[in-house]
Amino acid sequence: MNFLYLKRARVLISILFFISTLIIFLNINEWLTSKSASVITYLQFVPSLVKFLSVVGFSTFGFVFIIAVTFVWGRVYCSSICPLGTLQDIVSYLSRKISRKKNHFLLKPYSIIRYSILCLTIIFLISGSLFLLNLLDPFSNFGRIISNLVRPIVFYIRNFISGILESVNLFFLTPADLKNIDLISVAIGLTVLIVVVAFSYKKGRLFCNTICPVGTLLGIFSRFSIYKIAIDESTCKSCNLCERECKAGCIDKKNKVIDFSRCISCYNCFNACHSDGIVYVNTVKTNTLGQQTDNDDRRRVFIKSLLVYFASLSGLSIAQIKIIPKKESTVPVYKKFPVSPPGSQSISQFTSSCTACHLCISACPTQVLQPSFLEFGFLGMMQPRMDYYTSFCNYDCVICSEVCPTGAIKNILPEAKKLSQLGKAVFVKDNCIVYTEETTCGACSEHCPTKAVDMLEPHKNLKAPKLNNDICIGCGACEYACPTKPYKAIYVEGNPVHLVAKKPKIEKLEQKIDLKEDFPF
Repeated sequence: MNFLYLKRARVLISILFFISTLIIFLNINEWLTSKSASVITYLQFVPSLVKFLSVVGFSTFGFVFIIAVTFVWGRVYCSSICPLGTLQDIVSYLSRKISRKKNHFLLKPYSIIRYSILCLTIIFLISGSLFLLNLLDPFSNFGRIISNLVRPIVFYIRNFISGILESVNLFFLTPADLKNIDLISVAIGLTVLIVVVAFSYKKGRLFCNTICPVGTLLGIFSRFSIYKIAIDESTCKSCNLCERECKAGCIDKKNKVIDFSRCISCYNCFNACHSDGIVYVNTVKTNTLGQQTDNDDRRRVFIKSLLVYFASLSGLSIAQIKIIPKKESTVPVYKKFPVSPPGSQSISQFTSSCTACHLCISACPTQVLQPSFLEFGFLGMMQPRMDYYTSFCNYDCVICSEVCPTGAIKNILPEAKKLSQLGKAVFVKDNCIVYTEETTCGACSEHCPTKAVDMLEPHKNLKAPKLNNDICIGCGACEYACPTKPYKAIYVEGNPVHLVAKKPKIEKLEQKIDLKEDFPF
């Protein structure tokens, strides 16, 4: 049978997934919609798994489909769906074009390293921490690279071109608004990119088969795959072409054996072989070609135990992560808790489900969502937080809850969001220019959508802010608008558990109209 079409299909599928994932993270012109995000991220293994642990439903079964495909054909996810895997393939392809080294060779399995990383990741996950999963998840790492490195570059290039066009009176390309670049996030994303590029440039898919816990886990499943790539010793001419093209370094030319736990199903070997020495074997029906067939009973027992494990895992209540108060800052204020996004319900729920993929950061129209450093503690590093120094949260915006692939930010309707209290405003009288400079201001009150901050407090002949935290929703409009520097006169203290604010009273001005008088215009 001719299997040459398999590589072409794999390349086409991987390019489609790579480009679509790239587009949603770049989010140029706010193209990203909740439907497009959910469709594209549905088959991403870690976001789907994490969402399954908190919300069981059809929308969370993408990872189950990936496992099922792996049991049939092997690690198709790694070769065709994972965007970080495709990025490695691009680097590997370019390295072979620009360097003298044209061949791949059999690599060591590094079993102790890869299985140790997987075990530690599972232990952290069961104990209630996503720290290692956040750090090593390929989808989240790809998202951080695009959001923190590529997206700012694209925006700067766009603004540069827009400036040139405006100079010749062409205004069809509007400049992009990039409010903030977090240097720590840039440094972390750049570090991951350098590591991935270095691995790919030298050793192909070694990162997938050594560091990535998803690759290791799917590699375990692929040992029980029904269809496996194998070497037909009767037709193999020992030309070693298949080994030279194997980007996973899993083909042993000497013993004519393929380590299917490391094979990523890229199908390069099919195209390389000119003697039909590479074949697909149905391990259920045959025990030929010198490949050891997995026992059917063992496969059934393994699958049953796997299903029982995930069923029990979904019922676990993930332990709350101790919230570490924010370290002392340059302002004379101690913020005990950061502000988590609307729909996250609580800090503990959010940090226990967020993989820090930064898709919500790319989607946020006001860019108020920014990567955290230690605001959520060391284990919550890089998870998004509401940064009111950079921007504020739109009163009726729920985009972050619609695009979140893990359920860390749960779907929330605009009407419910308008009453969701993320935090409460705190007024620092000694910083307010109404008191320090005896000048009128009111910026905080003007921008407050619920009038939780109102200019009602009399101070000499001026009006000063007065808070009503019963109707405050913690949107940060007041903090962002406050003009005092470097210390804000008003800021939002996050609620560890989101509360429900009271509905603001809408006062209607009633004016008696004297119909006898002439209309004024």
